[in-house]
Amino acid sequence: MRILVFVLSLCACAQSDLIKALSGETPMKADLEELCDHIGGRITGSAACNRAVAWAEKKFKEAGVDNVWRMPYRVPSLWLPVTASAAALAPEDFPLRVMAAPGSVGVNLTSVKLVDIGEGKPEDFAKARGAVALVMSKQMTDLEDLFGEYQRTPALIDAAEKAGAAAILLQSMHPRGLLSQHPISLNGETVKMPFALVAREQAGRLQRLAAQGDVRISLRLDNSVGPAFQAEDVVAEIKGREKPEEVVLIGAHLDSWNSGTGAEDNGVNCALVIDLARQMAKLKLRPRRSIRFALFTGEEQGMWGSSGYVRRHMADLKRHVAVVIFDIGSGHTSGFWLNGRPELRTPLEEALKAGGFDGMSNSDAALDGTDNFDFLLAGVPNLVAIQDDKPYVVNYHAESDTFDKVNWDEAKRNAGLAAAVVWGLANRAEWPAPQQTRAEVEELIKRTRLDEQMKLFGQWAAWEAKKRP
Repeated sequence: MRILVFVLSLCACAQSDLIKALSGETPMKADLEELCDHIGGRITGSAACNRAVAWAEKKFKEAGVDNVWRMPYRVPSLWLPVTASAAALAPEDFPLRVMAAPGSVGVNLTSVKLVDIGEGKPEDFAKARGAVALVMSKQMTDLEDLFGEYQRTPALIDAAEKAGAAAILLQSMHPRGLLSQHPISLNGETVKMPFALVAREQAGRLQRLAAQGDVRISLRLDNSVGPAFQAEDVVAEIKGREKPEEVVLIGAHLDSWNSGTGAEDNGVNCALVIDLARQMAKLKLRPRRSIRFALFTGEEQGMWGSSGYVRRHMADLKRHVAVVIFDIGSGHTSGFWLNGRPELRTPLEEALKAGGFDGMSNSDAALDGTDNFDFLLAGVPNLVAIQDDKPYVVNYHAESDTFDKVNWDEAKRNAGLAAAVVWGLANRAEWPAPQQTRAEVEELIKRTRLDEQMKLFGQWAAWEAKKRP
C-alpha cells in the first residue's frame, strides 16, 4: 500500500510540474508565429503543407522525444486554388471579390445571367438554367450556423445540377468583405458544379439589382484538380515506463486553407501539442503508458490524415487507450465531447480534477467533422475539447484567420488542461473505457443520430461498405 501511495504521489507531482511548465514562458507562441507568418496557409498537397510537415518533424526532434516519424497516407483527390476573378457587367459595372469553394471545378464565363435564388430552395433553381445561381447565406455567429451551412450545401449542389445552372455564387457567411474557403466536398470527390463565394455586401447589392431587372456577370475560377496522391502526418512519441505498448494519443490538424494563415484553425493547437511534448521531454517525465503526439494533415478535405492513421494502425489499434483532439482555436475550454461514450465521464473528470480543472461540463454528444471521427468508427474511446466557438467562427476559414487573433491566456490554459487529461489517462491503473465492437459503434451512431450527418457529408456509403475506417 505504501508503494502504491508513493507512486500515486509521484504521478500527481509530475502532472503538477507539467502544467506549471506549460503555463510559464515556453516557445509555444514563437512556434505559432513561425508557422503562420513564415509558412502561412497550408492546403494538403501544396508546397506550403509539405514545408509545414518538415517544420513539425524538426520541432518534435528538437523537443527531445523518444521517436518522431512521418506517416504516409492516401488523399482521394487533389484540390488547389489558382486564380479567381469576377465582375458585374450589367446593369452596372463593378469588380466582385470571389473565392473558389474547395472541392469544385473551374469555369470561365465571360458574360452570363445571374439569377437570385434567395436561400436556395430546390424549387427556385428551375429559373437558373444556364445562369449563375446567387444563393444567400445567414451570417455565421456560432458552430450551429456553421454546421447548418455544411448540411445544406449538398442539396444546393444537387438542385443546381438538376436545373442545369452554370455555377453557384454563394454569399459569404462573414461580413465586411471577408471571404472564406468553404469546402463543398468532404468525401474526397470533386463536385462537378463550379462554386464560388462572393463578398457578403456585394451579394446583397447583386440581389437588389436582380430585383430590378436582368444582371449579367463574368466569372472565372481556375483550380488545380488532380487524382489521388500521397500526403503525410507527423507523429511523435514518449514511451511509457510500464505499458509502452498501450497508447494515449493527443492530436490536432496541421493543414489549413490558404485564405488566411491557419492560426485558429488549427495552428494554435498544433503549437499546443508540440509544447506538451517538449515540456514532458524537458522534465524527463515518463508516463505509465506511451503518449503519442499527432499532427494530422488532410483534415480540411475530410479527415484523411487521421483516417489514414487509423487504417495503418488497425492491427494495433486495440492498444490505443484513448484519443484527445483539440480543434476549435484558442477558445476557452469548458469541457469535452464524450462522443457517445458516457462511461468516459468519470475517468475524464478525475483527470481534470487532479490537474485543478474540476467543475467542467462534458457532453455525451457525438461529433463528425474533426480528427476524432475515424477513431470513433474504429471503437476507440475519444474526446474532443469543447471550446468557446464565438471567437473561432468569426474567422473560420477566412482571410482574417491570422496569428494576431489568438487568445494567448486561453491557449496557455488549454495546454495545461490538455496535459491534465492526457497525463491522467496515461497513468490510470485501468483503461478509461473499453474499445467498442462494430456492432456497438453502429448502435452509438444511431443513438446519437450521427448517421444523419454522415449521410449529408457523403461518408455513409464508405462506412456501410466497411471501407471506412
